[in-house]
Amino acid sequence: MAEHNEWFFPRGALSDRWWESVVDDSLDGWQHTGLRVAELAGNAVELPAGEVERIVVPLAGSFAVGHEGKTTHLAGRSSVFDGPTDVVYVGAGVGLTISGFGRVAVAEAPTRVRKPSAYIAKSEVPVELRGAGRDTRQVHNFGTPGALDAAALIVCEVITPAGNWSSHPAHKHDEDVPGHESRLEEIYYFEAAPVRGASAPPTADAFGSFATYRSPGGDIETNALVRTGDVALVPFGYHGPAVAAPEYDLYYLNVMAGPGEERAWLISDDPRQAWLRTTWEGAEQDPRLPYATNATTPTTEGAAR
Repeated sequence: MAEHNEWFFPRGALSDRWWESVVDDSLDGWQHTGLRVAELAGNAVELPAGEVERIVVPLAGSFAVGHEGKTTHLAGRSSVFDGPTDVVYVGAGVGLTISGFGRVAVAEAPTRVRKPSAYIAKSEVPVELRGAGRDTRQVHNFGTPGALDAAALIVCEVITPAGNWSSHPAHKHDEDVPGHESRLEEIYYFEAAPVRGASAPPTADAFGSFATYRSPGGDIETNALVRTGDVALVPFGYHGPAVAAPEYDLYYLNVMAGPGEERAWLISDDPRQAWLRTTWEGAEQDPRLPYATNATTPTTEGAAR
């Protein structure tokens, strides 16, 4: 049997020097994805060139990213709950430095394939509203195959407003089934905050919840309250739901990549839960979404993220 919460890491549990969290292949059983999170106060962090591609994602604040002899300025945002941000993709074989003020994440995937670096403006980030009713969530697809030409990385972020469910129905992507399912590792990085407009005290403990469970691809069990800075890894297994408490909004950054040659996010729902998609048909989406954004008009999609 899987060890309970074996793949869940509270904030700071993966710290390394100036990085608050580092996920890489130094973790036993982890191979295809990486994540780094740092809090900067005007200082700079450096990542050397190597066989790894990266996406720099401002969580809160603005940053300058030096790469290939130039500087890309990221306007960023004040909070992950303020809609999408601009990001920069830096291809494999390129080192970079990041400086600025605020919280920043770097999504990574090892690869020998060289792709050109690219800046994606906030206004160019595809925004989707998925699900309906209490299953409505807002997805920013800046690092998915339709938006970014990367070698292996598939990256997006999700806002789940207070009281709603996401990563629902539970689904998996741990087997290669051509045209149906792709084998992908996945990282969930979480943040939580009092619902918009709430008069919450400074001591408020914002949280949501997240679960994983076994599939034919592997034995896993996560059942955790998640707060800002927490990380959950999904090497295999069904994952979801991610649930926002009624008083708190929930955010997560997803980083995915796998061993296959095709860069595709293909999933299989838990067959016991797949029926709930039919409940979305004709139902209204949560009128609180989209959260304020300068991005393109949201589209509607039925995927599980």
